[in-house]
Amino acid sequence: MKPARFEYHAPTSVDEAVQLLGSLAAEDGRILAGGQSLVPTMAFRLAKPGHLIDINAIATLGQIGSKDGALEIGACVRHAAFHRPVVAGPLGQLMSTVVRHIAHYPIRQRGTFCGSLAHADPASEWCLVAVTLGAQMIALSTRGARTIAAEDYFTGIMTTALAEDELLSQVRIPLLAPDTRFGFREFSRRAGDYAIAMALVTFRLDGGTIVEPRVGIGGAEANPRRIPEAEAALVGKPAELTTFRAAAEIAAEVVEPMEDMQADAIYRRDLVRAMTRRALEQAAQ
Repeated sequence: MKPARFEYHAPTSVDEAVQLLGSLAAEDGRILAGGQSLVPTMAFRLAKPGHLIDINAIATLGQIGSKDGALEIGACVRHAAFHRPVVAGPLGQLMSTVVRHIAHYPIRQRGTFCGSLAHADPASEWCLVAVTLGAQMIALSTRGARTIAAEDYFTGIMTTALAEDELLSQVRIPLLAPDTRFGFREFSRRAGDYAIAMALVTFRLDGGTIVEPRVGIGGAEANPRRIPEAEAALVGKPAELTTFRAAAEIAAEVVEPMEDMQADAIYRRDLVRAMTRRALEQAAQ
């Protein structure tokens, strides 16, 4: 099929893009950055935006760098930018590890980090990273800028706290301490397929015991989230298999798994258990 008719707009500044979105949002105006989710749904006419606002010509939205203790990622930064660490330390290594699980190489050359967060697919690896690491989303509109914490940003399946006239212009992820350990594991039917369940964990060791643990689960529920119950089971405990199994068991117990053609709730719960344990084991290596 072919997309339904739409009007194309190519702003050259952030202000122009925000003004266009503000005036066209009521007519189903949509932002086009990577287009790896939007364009296929348009081709099948599952989405029929009246206006496309292409922000690719806005150079400032393609910038990435560290500032004030955080990694700042602009709206047009591609997945492929993370194939090599974009910042020194554990955060750069973590994101280079995660990105290789996202779809396929050609898609990573065009799809964007912020676009993935705006789409908010439960199986998105970047959405899990944002939640687990406490990212902040910068939303721009004609009313000004506002910052949305990751824990408040995701509200359901492909649903976010963004208003229809807001542009997700940047995401800020706090830099990790130099001694932070991390682990990431996901399960999909085939390489490049959507994840059925995944886990991202980080922690530090102090005298052989775990401090500052973070446990995030994605793909299993309507939106990714941290699992505080599993984190509590890790604090002050030795980084060993018994500890990891106990935390993974708790994570599996507290999630509310989705059921779909990929997997039922029981299977997803088992996957959460396995992915959490394996991510923790990876972090301890």
